[in-house]
Amino acid sequence: MTELTTSLERLHERWRRMAAQLSDPSFIGGPAYQKTLREHARLTRLMEPWEARAQALADAAGAEPLLADPDMRSEADQEIRAKKAEAERLLAQITEAIATGSGGAERDCILEIRGGTGGDEACLFAGDLVRMYTLWTGRLGLRMVPMSVNPGEVGGVKEAIYQITGSTPDGLGAFGVLRWESGGHRVQRVPATEAQGRIHTSAATVAVLPEAEEAEVEIRSDDLQIDTYRAGGAGGQHVNKTESAVRITHKPSGVVVACQEERSQLANREKAMKWLRARLYEAEQERLRATRAAARKEAVGSGDRSDRIRTYNFPQNRITDHRIEWTAYNLDRYVDGNCDDLHRAMAESEKARVLAEWDGSF
Repeated sequence: MTELTTSLERLHERWRRMAAQLSDPSFIGGPAYQKTLREHARLTRLMEPWEARAQALADAAGAEPLLADPDMRSEADQEIRAKKAEAERLLAQITEAIATGSGGAERDCILEIRGGTGGDEACLFAGDLVRMYTLWTGRLGLRMVPMSVNPGEVGGVKEAIYQITGSTPDGLGAFGVLRWESGGHRVQRVPATEAQGRIHTSAATVAVLPEAEEAEVEIRSDDLQIDTYRAGGAGGQHVNKTESAVRITHKPSGVVVACQEERSQLANREKAMKWLRARLYEAEQERLRATRAAARKEAVGSGDRSDRIRTYNFPQNRITDHRIEWTAYNLDRYVDGNCDDLHRAMAESEKARVLAEWDGSF
């Protein structure tokens, strides 16, 4: 904890220097102003509770001389206990903010699910994941809206992209709920098409991207190629008569996004831009994570979408998360959207890892 508080003290000095810069008229409007403003706002999540903690500890220390006064001892003791408890609560709030990172657990997110190895069975499994996340997020009060869905030939989905918005009763956003779902998901079960009852192994990949604000991702209009086309799938006359679907290509990165779920071209374009910002924001976050990992000369986790993170074994009714070696034998509850236990286990494990490796970056 000493290393943590030392890092926070250094961060506090940096935060105060930035505040002084931002109040300097000669700095306002300069080339570094917007970047400094965003960084100062991000650090405020840590520094406001850090200053409040310092004040609580100072108040507790100020009450200690009163313990020598018999008439004031009881009241002083209660005051000291209350202030120290407040300081502990504020430190827990700070460590939680560090563990969740600057990405922001309160953000909305984009959820991408794709069938992997396993042919039709992989598409069916991807469809099962869509159902699981729909039930889970719905139970938590979140809203899951399709952006692009490509169905499988025998059911399920080849690819499904959703925007998830809202927050849980305890203030956790969609990204905070789903952030640890990114990676390779493997299923072991007997497919409906298997006549001899043999267990098959198939896979799907999941990516969870935090939505980014416009100010966080600079996208030049000259860097975009925007194409419109007729939407496919269900939709009646609208499908054949209106070029409402939108495909956006970000030329510098090669990232392509498309949306056709809305009847309005404008609405599809707005959704596609949100998806594009999320993809570019996530790419930048992964670049920063890789840079920090290389600087520490140890892998902090590749973040590779193809990494197998979880196995769903239906014959044994078993679900295993390989990142934290967590296993439960109630898979049927999880596929029905009761995923809270695993989410809590992941949150605690990730919090411990991040705090152990934290280098003062935020």
